[in-house]
Formats: sequence, structure tokens, C-alpha cells
Amino acid sequence: MTAAAPRPLIFGEVLFDRFPDGSAVLGGAPFNVAWTLQALGLEPLLTSRVGDDELGERIRQAMTDWGLDTAGLQQDERQPTGTVEVTLADGEPQYKIAGGRAYDFITAEEVPAPAPGDLLYHGSLALRTAVPRLALDRLRAQATGGTFVDVNLRSPWWERETVLKLLRGARWAKLNADELARLVPGEPDLDGRAHRLLAAADLECVVVTLGADGAVAHGRAGWSHRPAPPVAATVVDTVGAGDAFAAVTLLGLACGWAWPLILDRAQELAAAVVGLRGATTTDRGFYETFRRAWET
Repeated sequence: MTAAAPRPLIFGEVLFDRFPDGSAVLGGAPFNVAWTLQALGLEPLLTSRVGDDELGERIRQAMTDWGLDTAGLQQDERQPTGTVEVTLADGEPQYKIAGGRAYDFITAEEVPAPAPGDLLYHGSLALRTAVPRLALDRLRAQATGGTFVDVNLRSPWWERETVLKLLRGARWAKLNADELARLVPGEPDLDGRAHRLLAAADLECVVVTLGADGAVAHGRAGWSHRPAPPVAATVVDTVGAGDAFAAVTLLGLACGWAWPLILDRAQELAAAVVGLRGATTTDRGFYETFRRAWET
């Protein structure tokens, strides 16, 4: 399935999600995407930054144990590892994201150079400060396989014009319906917003996730696809469902799957992830089920 696939370069935050029950789960959308891709057969390279602290060491050890390459994991001697306080309101996660964390200082000098054809994935949260923006600019200029932007609007850590600037020059974008409405106001319906964003950012494809209602993709060439949503597992929480969706989308792009197949499989994994506490699991069998099914 992945023998000839280009390597995904994953740029952005890695942190711990802290839940009301006292549990702390490794998270951050880029980290979750890298973790999932590794489990599904690719060998992503995560570029992020952690503190010289106990949480940072736990992240490095977890990556090593999972087989993830740590060559892009920078260490900050001054700033602590990122954390997020997660609460659930009517089953939907709410996030209180700490500022001034190590991933706010990802430096360009320590970013590994991509190989020809590598795909680049990044979100928007880790770009809330100037230092990682410079690092990403260098990486985007070198990554020739195309850029996938996963929009994560977390107040107060985003500005509309900054996010729109990030989307320009990318090939693909993923965001949820609420994020699309905030980026493209003034349109009466979702399809109109998606087409406006496609044109404004000159994207090849925009994927809009719709929670329990699935997802819809719109292409530059005028096509759209909205598969029927799968039946979700028993919902523990929805943290990381969008990250699982993004990971499978990136896997499909790397492997050359058609968009209908990408969306079907992305929805399939996302529907299973809501049965986990947090976005990922160390149970390799959870991912192996999907990997084997998709290989055949």
C-alpha cells in the first residue's frame, strides 16, 4: 500500500491534552496525524519542539517506542512543553490552550530539509507566533509534493487574514463547517463558502468535515463528493476524530487514491476514533485492522 508513497512532513504542535478526570493524553493535531500515519504504514517526519522537562521526555520516549523518527523534534531549554485543558460540553470538546510553549519557538535552523516529492502537512495553531512562521516558510518553499493545510481555529490564537494567507499556495485544505463559516462569511450555504475559499486561495480541493454528518469535498474542477457517513462507535469523546480524518486523507494523497475512496476511508477511521479516550491509542491492533483491510 505504501511502498512507493512520498514521505509526509508533519509540522506543528505536540502537547498533552489534560482531561477533567485527571488523565493526560498525548495530543496536538500534527502529532496525532504523525502517530496515525506511522501506524498505517507510512514513515512521517514530525517537526515540533518540546521543553527540557518531564513532559518533553515522555513525548520523545513515546515517539521512539512507536517507531516515529525524532530527527525533527527540537528541544527548548527555556519554554515548557505544551499543554491543553480539555473539557466536554454536550459531548463536544472545549480547549484551553496555554501560551508561550516550546512549539511556539520551532526554529528554521533546526528543521530537516525535505526530500524531492515529500508532502507537507501543517495546521494553524503552531503559527500563532512569528518564529515558527519563518520555519514553515522555509519548509514550504522546499516541499515539492504539495502542502496540506489543516485549519484549527482556537480562540484567541488565530486571525482570519493570517489563516487565509496560509491557505494560499497550498494544494489542499481541511476544515470543519464552523471554521469555514468564520473564514468565509457572507455566503448563505456551505457549498457557496467552499467554492469561494477554493477560488480565493487557489486550492485544488477543500474538504469540510461535518461531525456525525460525515464530510464533503469540493474540487477546483467543479466536482464535489459527499459520501454517506458511517455509523460511529460508542462515543467516548470526539477529540482527535478530525485528526484521524486528516491522517487518512494525507495517506490517500500519498498513495494516489481517488477522492471518493479517501473520504470513505477517512470517515471510517474517524468514526472509530471517537470510541477512544483522546485522539490516539498505543493499541497497534486498532490501526492494523484498517491497514490490512485497505491493503486488500
